[in-house]
Amino acid sequence: MYTRCLVCATPFEANEELQHLPHGRRLAFDPKRGRLWAVCRTCRSWSLTPIEDRWEALEELEKLATDRAKLLSQTENISLLRAGQLEVVRVGKAERTEEAWWRYGRELTSRKRSWDKLGVAGTLAAGAVVAGGWATGGMTMLGVWLVMGHGSETVRDGARWLRFGSSAWRGEGRCTKCDHLFRSIPFRERGALGLFPTEETGKIELVARCPKCGEYRDAGLHLRGQDAERTLRRVLAYHHFAGASEQRVVAASRLIQEAGSPRDLTRIVIKDGRRLGDLQRTGGIALEIAANEASEQHLLEMELAGLEAHWRREEELASIIDGELTPLPFLEQMRRLVPGAGG
Repeated sequence: MYTRCLVCATPFEANEELQHLPHGRRLAFDPKRGRLWAVCRTCRSWSLTPIEDRWEALEELEKLATDRAKLLSQTENISLLRAGQLEVVRVGKAERTEEAWWRYGRELTSRKRSWDKLGVAGTLAAGAVVAGGWATGGMTMLGVWLVMGHGSETVRDGARWLRFGSSAWRGEGRCTKCDHLFRSIPFRERGALGLFPTEETGKIELVARCPKCGEYRDAGLHLRGQDAERTLRRVLAYHHFAGASEQRVVAASRLIQEAGSPRDLTRIVIKDGRRLGDLQRTGGIALEIAANEASEQHLLEMELAGLEAHWRREEELASIIDGELTPLPFLEQMRRLVPGAGG
C-alpha cells in the first residue's frame, strides 16, 4: 500500500475512517471496474493502488459511501462524498441525498450561542465600569451609558462591525432615472432593500432606493447575478448575526422542504417582491440557508467537473496498467467480490 504520492513523493495524510486504507484524506474508487486511487492534496495527482492491496479497501469504501458518507455533489458519472475528514470520489451514481440546510442550521445555532456570550461579556464590562466609578467616587459618561443597559448592545455591535464592516456592497452604479451615483449600500439601510425574483429560477435581484429622487422599483440601484448573490449573503448574515434557536432552524428547514428545493424557496418567501425588513423571521432564516447552499453547490459543481475530467484520463491509464499486469479472468473474478460492482 502506497504511503506517498507517486508523482511528488508527498506523504499521504493518515485517516481514521478506513482500516484497509489508512493513508490518504481524498480517495477515488470505481467499484464496477475495481479501481482505487489515492489523490494527492499537494499536486492533485492520482496514484493507482496496487491490485493486491485493493479489494478489502474497495469493499470498505463502498460500505462507507453507502452507510455513512454525505453526498456533496454529483454528475452523471461521478459523485463527491464526505465522511469525517475523508473526501471520496466515487465513480458511478451514489444514491444519497445531503440536506445541506441542516449544516447551515448548525451554523445559525452556533451564532446564537456566540450572541448570548457577547451579551454576558457586555454585562460584565458594564459591571466593571460601575465598580470603577464607585471606587473613584464618581461615574463617567461611559459608566452612565452602560448602566442604562447599553453594555451588551455595544459589545455585540462592535463584534458585528469587526466581522462585516459598515457596507454591504461597494462599487459604482447609477440610478436609471436621475443618474445618482451609488458607491455603497450601508448595512444600516438593509431593511429598505428590495428583493425581487428574476426570470431565472431561484435568482434574486436586489434594489436599493435612490436617496436623490426617491425612486425604488423602477429606478434606484439594481444588483443582479453574482453581485446580487454576494451582497444578499452578506446582508442576510449581518441581519441574522444573532443566529437562531433550534426551533427556528427546524421551522426554516421545513419551509425549504415544502418549497421542494432551496432554489425554489423564493416563490414562497419573497413572492412578487418584498423589502428585507418585511420578511418574516423564519422566511429570512430559510432564505439565508438556501443562499449559502446554492453558492456552495455552484463551487462543488465546478470542482466536480475538474474531477471528472481528471478521472477520465486516469481511467485510461488504469485500464492499461490493470490489463497488462493482471490476467483478465482473475481481475473479473476479484471485481465481482466488491459490493456494488454489479456483474
